Amino acid sequence: MNFLDRVEVLILTWNEEANLARTLDALRSFPRILIVDSGSTDGTLAIAASHSNVRVETRAFDTHANQWNHALSACGGTSEWVLALDADYVLPQAVVSEIQALAPAASTGGFWARFRYCVEGHPLSASLYPPVMILYRRAGASYFQDGHTQRIATTGEAKTLTGEVMHDDRKSLAAWLAAQDRYAQLECELLLGTPWERLGWRDRLRRMGFVTPWLVPLYCLTVGRGLLDGKPGLYYALQRGIAETILSLRLLQAQMRTTLSGAKSQ
Repeated sequence: MNFLDRVEVLILTWNEEANLARTLDALRSFPRILIVDSGSTDGTLAIAASHSNVRVETRAFDTHANQWNHALSACGGTSEWVLALDADYVLPQAVVSEIQALAPAASTGGFWARFRYCVEGHPLSASLYPPVMILYRRAGASYFQDGHTQRIATTGEAKTLTGEVMHDDRKSLAAWLAAQDRYAQLECELLLGTPWERLGWRDRLRRMGFVTPWLVPLYCLTVGRGLLDGKPGLYYALQRGIAETILSLRLLQAQMRTTLSGAKSQ
């Protein structure tokens, strides 16, 4: 049996016309794709409608975890396996073929994927983007919110796919900046709401506020070999520095407001 017949692809969208066509074109071998849309006002839904293997459900956005859990359990999906993708995750043919050939043991609960980050279609030598469990058994799976992102909880043994998925977000810089501010608000709440001793060293550096805005882009250009990637590498390093700067500003603002509120109450 073709393993793809056992899989339903899940994708969340909100104004993803800059990315969705490339993602769906790479998924033509998959018989079932469910898009849960948050009320797109651009060409996202028209792109989805042009693919015969795609159906669309609409749900007002509240959190990423709730959106994914709705896609998993409230949209009539019955497939044994789920392939969960962001709208800017593009599967190379080698990865599609690898998934098609899978014959997972009963003890296997999911598969992690590693990513090749792209800037305007140019693959970078390296990035800070972490592996994500994109393929997993539907039974027993659920998402929980962790700062600005969501994590998947599954049962069974986790393995890793051999091929890399392309992360290729081509939305406008303005859209990217707006998204980073939304993410920074959520990360700020998580970092300030977590006791210092429970934070990992990366999050401790971030909570300090003044370290990561310069350290992260420097790391991307040197250890991450961004200097070898030319303008795309420089662009990525600046992106990461800006994202960390926005988070630092959010952290400082929250801390100053807490101090001011405490002073007024005395």
